[in-house]
Amino acid sequence: MDTQQNTALTRALAEVPGPLPTRGVIHITIPHTDRFTVVGNHLAQHPHLSCTAVGLAVLIQSLPRGTEISIKALAARCKEGEKRIAAALRELEAHGYLQRLRHRLPGKKVITRTVFCNQPAALLHPRPRPAAEARPRPAASAAVPVPVRMPARVHEPAPVAVAVPAPVPVPTAAPPAPEAHSAPPVLPPPPPLFERRVPPPTAPKAPRRPLPRPGELTPELDRAATTFLSDLHRHAPQFTLSEGDVRRLVPGVAAWLERAARPEAIRRTLTDDPPHPLRHPAKLLAHRLTELLPPAPPGVDDLTALAARPRVVVTPFQTCDDCDRAFRSPTPGHCRDCRETRAVYAQAAA
Repeated sequence: MDTQQNTALTRALAEVPGPLPTRGVIHITIPHTDRFTVVGNHLAQHPHLSCTAVGLAVLIQSLPRGTEISIKALAARCKEGEKRIAAALRELEAHGYLQRLRHRLPGKKVITRTVFCNQPAALLHPRPRPAAEARPRPAASAAVPVPVRMPARVHEPAPVAVAVPAPVPVPTAAPPAPEAHSAPPVLPPPPPLFERRVPPPTAPKAPRRPLPRPGELTPELDRAATTFLSDLHRHAPQFTLSEGDVRRLVPGVAAWLERAARPEAIRRTLTDDPPHPLRHPAKLLAHRLTELLPPAPPGVDDLTALAARPRVVVTPFQTCDDCDRAFRSPTPGHCRDCRETRAVYAQAAA
């Protein structure tokens, strides 16, 4: 037979008390007497750590204090490569089991110290001390008095009663009051990792801007704005307004009409892309009428000043007749180099 059977394990299995499960693991537990390490189930059964990280944490926990656990040192002990060991160390560091601290020595040398915690959750939530440990110990002066040994009575033939004076109490120093445990100093909260850009729900809200109004609400503007709002539900059925909502929104629509906005553009701006579901159409229309108000059209004086502004003259590009080089000039001709060459030839010919 080629397969070697472990008869010792089979004999130990036969001694396991109780019925054995039909599936799953069966534990044969032999108590350790030396060379063992206690590992918590929070590490052995960690749901977010890889098996490599769990095994590496158990190895680090079993090593004595001061053992080198750099990536190269662990790679020399394990079969995994440096990349897998580095990834496992990053996992342990992310879950609080491992921490690398930089420390500056007196000689201005910087070293890296690796700290391993076998139960990081206990650092975040420390257990309360039992009442027996929290109670202060009594002072030495408050010890229990030792009983005084009285001499034995001697039987005499004719005993005579002797008056014994009452013992004078000796003043003793009062036991010092137990020192009150000073409360730990309250540290300021650490700065937030991320800056909050959205105000909290309890933050005071800025006052709403008032609904825009036209310079003068003429009867023509009032009639046009009322007709626009009353006819809005035919183009967008979800914007069905009551008579009170129409009268309240008329000044805002009139301000848009006064600024030469076309009714189609106003309707498209107010009704496009509404929220779903739309619970308050009148509030949405008031918000858009206020926040999306177009600017006032320019007046005649503004257009005149725009037309009278100094114009910037741009010199066009020309192509040199001799070397075909591009140069800026209001009229076609020759570039500067060709003009200088022509001048030299004209002087030499003269």
